[in-house]
Amino acid sequence: MSCLSFQNSTKTSNASVARHWRAVVVLLCLGCVGFFGQAHAGPGAEIYNEFVEKEIIYPDQEWQDYVTEVGERVLAHTPHAGHNYTFTVTDQSFVNAFATPDAYIFVTRGILAYFNSEDELAAVLGHEIGHVVGRHSKRSASRARMGTLLGWLGTFATGTTATYGLANTLTQASLAGYGRQHELEADELGAQWLAMAGYNPRAQIDAIQILRDHSDFRQQVFNEPTVYHGILGSHPAHQKRLHELVQQSQHLFPDELSEPERDYHEMLSGLRYGDDTAAGVVKDGVYYHGLLRLAIKFPQGWDVVALPQEVFARPQPGAVDAKIGIRPLAAPDEVQTPLEYLTKTLRRDDLENGEEIQVGPYTGYMADIKVTDDKTTSRKIAVIYKDGRVYSIEGELGQHGDAGAFDDQFRETVMSFRAMTAADLRLINNQKIQVVVAEPGQTYAMLAQRVPLKAHAEETLRVLNGHHPRGEPRAGDYVKIIQ
Repeated sequence: MSCLSFQNSTKTSNASVARHWRAVVVLLCLGCVGFFGQAHAGPGAEIYNEFVEKEIIYPDQEWQDYVTEVGERVLAHTPHAGHNYTFTVTDQSFVNAFATPDAYIFVTRGILAYFNSEDELAAVLGHEIGHVVGRHSKRSASRARMGTLLGWLGTFATGTTATYGLANTLTQASLAGYGRQHELEADELGAQWLAMAGYNPRAQIDAIQILRDHSDFRQQVFNEPTVYHGILGSHPAHQKRLHELVQQSQHLFPDELSEPERDYHEMLSGLRYGDDTAAGVVKDGVYYHGLLRLAIKFPQGWDVVALPQEVFARPQPGAVDAKIGIRPLAAPDEVQTPLEYLTKTLRRDDLENGEEIQVGPYTGYMADIKVTDDKTTSRKIAVIYKDGRVYSIEGELGQHGDAGAFDDQFRETVMSFRAMTAADLRLINNQKIQVVVAEPGQTYAMLAQRVPLKAHAEETLRVLNGHHPRGEPRAGDYVKIIQ
């Protein structure tokens, strides 16, 4: 199904700008909070509470428990053993992990999909614990760190795209993260703690290579910037030093190695993967667009069609001739009310029976369009402002339709317009990781024919399994596919 090609808005409403700056002020204030024993909630607690409220926490208790078990096992060998850390898996498809100074460590389900062992998961958790123990957030430029936090809060916690551009800009500006010195320190501490906890410290090198391959692939194919600690492992001197640190940590292995907390590949089977709603999904008459975070419900029983510039619905063949559609429009060049947008930007002079409307948190205007021919019974239009964008909903009823019933259907459709929630995303995204055993002669090109990815399926499977850019599975290997 085609996706709506939404245009970037050129203007953001004054209210949105005000919200942005309030968020900046709040986060900068949070950056002033100390570490343990604080009188007020730190940034990690604020983010965690926001994620709970917006249902961004991955709703799989097994994964939450597992990541906590691995994190606590590493933590037990650090100077912060016994301190209260919170390890949380977020329901987000991108690859990232980060720590806050108040000992909250977040990992996305997206990053979990790319690891191939518990050791690699422990390596990333150990690295993040290293940043907390080293108090790197306190020692780094507060603007960069707070910019990253704003990116997470603004883009991914609110369930809207109002702050997407701002959050993306600030997040990418802070990709240098803690700086090379702090990354090396986190590597050194993490390698030591991994070995002491009975994990292979070489997993640090493996995990970094996995993340680097993923980053390279996303940059080359989708022109996406690095997300996870941009400088991590990217400098030759850093890589050399990391190998030295891993080698030096070998003597710290305990006399008896502990078994893994769980079977990592067994845990991977069933892990939700990706976000297949970005192209637009129709389910039970509701159109969802994941990238734009919007949903709209058309009249029951109508057929929904998604085109690049419009999504519309019609009654089934043989029923009344009618149509209701939604499309994105360019934002105005100046601050305008919805009515002014209709009359000044769209130059509509054929409106009647108009009214201001409030669709959830969004303002709008709805009106009848004068009917000038004998083949049409009713025409209606509404515009809604959402997150700096303008959406037009138009309806038309043919000659023999019931105008009263159509007016009710149109109003219900307009008023159903809303932002998508995390629950919506889970409802309509059914892609999951499955682990299979490679058969003799099986290639990623062959496996790619079994996955639902629309593009770059072979390359994605290769990156997902640590075989980027040209590797192939061997008979008997565990291989991650997507179903």
